[in-house]
Amino acid sequence: MRSEPTLILFVRYPEPGECKTRLIPAVGPEGAAAVHRQLASRTAQLLCDSGCATIIAYTGGEAADFEAWLGHGFELVRQVDGDLSDRLCAFLGRAPLVFFGADTPDLATHHIEAAVAGLKTHEVVIGPAEDGGYYLIAMSRPLPELLTEMLWSTEHVLPETLRRLKALRIEPLLLETLSDCDRPEDLARWPELLS
Repeated sequence: MRSEPTLILFVRYPEPGECKTRLIPAVGPEGAAAVHRQLASRTAQLLCDSGCATIIAYTGGEAADFEAWLGHGFELVRQVDGDLSDRLCAFLGRAPLVFFGADTPDLATHHIEAAVAGLKTHEVVIGPAEDGGYYLIAMSRPLPELLTEMLWSTEHVLPETLRRLKALRIEPLLLETLSDCDRPEDLARWPELLS
């Protein structure tokens, strides 16, 4: 097994009206796209700087659009059609891996390092999100049981994931809890995202 995991960032192209739609009532389609653009750019840079192989799992544009936006230093792979479970499971053959979303403003280098290091002692590492989901999940081997038939974008994601891990007799490593920027009220925490 490879010692270093592949880091996989799921990113939608920042087209106004197509991303961060829950922010649109507060900042409009262009503002929501600008917030997404900033968050995704920052996350991609953090992952690329980690020294681990990094994949941008993209949708909503062409590979050339993402190269022009995010630069080089990673592999670009188009997301498969289907729901989030389908899109995540398509990458399980790359394990060990760490999945990331692009909407965690406080994600820092030490969180990435902790996930990578954690896979040396644990089969699963999770970065819990305050809203009941997670901002990263790392697996040392393919575990589709953690990704299928999940009520994504709800407060049930983390509790259900932990329940399934218990049934599998897998003790996960839990990292620091962070907050995602998804809703208009979240923007008050990070006013710099609106600049």
